[in-house]
Amino acid sequence: MRVYNTLTRKKEEFIPQRDGAVGMYVCGPTVYNYFHIGNARPFVVFDTLRRYLEYRGYDVNYVQNFTDVDDKILNRAAEEGISSLEVGEKYIDEYFKDARALGVRPATVHPKVTDNIETIIALVQKIIANGHAYEIDGDVYFDTASYPGYGKLSGQNIDELRAGARVDPDERKKNPLDFALWKKAKEGEDLSWDSPWSAGRPGWHIECSAMSNRYVGETLDIHGGGQDLIFPHHENEVAQSGAATGKKLANYWMHNGYITIDDEKMSKSKGNFFTVRDILKKYDGEVIRYFLLAGQYRTPINFSEKLMEQSGQALARMHNAKINLEFLSEKSGVPFTDDEKAALEGLGVYRERFMAHMDDDLNTADAISDIFELIAAVNTQIKDGASAEYAEGALDILLELSHVLGLLEADEKGGEGEESPEILALIEERQVARAEKNWTRADEIRDLLKAQGVTLKDTPQGVQIIKE
Repeated sequence: MRVYNTLTRKKEEFIPQRDGAVGMYVCGPTVYNYFHIGNARPFVVFDTLRRYLEYRGYDVNYVQNFTDVDDKILNRAAEEGISSLEVGEKYIDEYFKDARALGVRPATVHPKVTDNIETIIALVQKIIANGHAYEIDGDVYFDTASYPGYGKLSGQNIDELRAGARVDPDERKKNPLDFALWKKAKEGEDLSWDSPWSAGRPGWHIECSAMSNRYVGETLDIHGGGQDLIFPHHENEVAQSGAATGKKLANYWMHNGYITIDDEKMSKSKGNFFTVRDILKKYDGEVIRYFLLAGQYRTPINFSEKLMEQSGQALARMHNAKINLEFLSEKSGVPFTDDEKAALEGLGVYRERFMAHMDDDLNTADAISDIFELIAAVNTQIKDGASAEYAEGALDILLELSHVLGLLEADEKGGEGEESPEILALIEERQVARAEKNWTRADEIRDLLKAQGVTLKDTPQGVQIIKE
């Protein structure tokens, strides 16, 4: 397996520190609102990476944090008239609802900043003791000039950065690039903790270093996140962690590409800012997940209604293949032939291709194509019917590969026993009409059901229900 390492800017063979185990930390959301479609991409991408590593046999310790201490949370608390802690708890709950809709499984651990203040303070003390941070009026800043190699992860020119607009200005700092490890509480803020420097709260960057160290270890196998986090967040993590431990923070850095909206950068001012909660009102969460995996994770992708509709259509093909195989595995009375056995064994080539593409820097785009090639081969085999044994074997490999991507996991809405009584009554009435050769009424019922998204397929094994 090879992954693209942002630090070295090349694909490298993935070799974990411990045989059979992977420690992975991915930056989670700042919980002051519903997460947007741009946030959703790393959540889905790294959930898929975790799934694939587990599929390959690794024991994965997957840590994704919640930032529940932040200026945005303080502002939201004032807007909603509740405490900052209540804001954090509210939007953590909402995160899990939307993540579940996207098929994103809970991480091994979801640490919160508010549960790790002592760990953070201890790490800041260590950085100060090692000569890489200084205190001014209750605030503590990291001294970037004291850390050799600052800017290496992002490839930034430090001299140019010093005059850059992306650096928080503060005349008290030794260097414009220095960043806050601890912030003295301002009047009216309802989140603060006692520390050796002041009653205050952690800076944003130090939180992830402290939590990754505590829950994974001083050196991670993989640190992941969106491309927007490379600088300054991950660059600062590298510096402060190295200053504290003297070790590399991570062996592999993986970052997903941006999402544009109709080929424009997402922006509230442009009115093209979409939360996943909003998108879920129109599209199923599995369609959103498919869309996010249809491109290789490092490439930019464009969100549009046209592409979402195409994703829905492609996913429907996968579901119909699953439904057809389920139907045959339950209803077919055709004997299992030697030709079918050979054809079933031949499907293993699609597993090999799938794994080769996933091994190539998590190339989910081509892995999805492999699943569709598998479906095409299976459809050719079963076009005139197939044995239950073949259908069951083909279904197993289809689900095996799809589940690695987090697709086809939801319970099917199709199947006679799961339809509404009204639908079942219409199907039964159509069967009676066909038996009586009342083709006009049978066709009327077929069209009525189709308008409700239910297609009936008459087969030698009985009526097959296909949901659109």
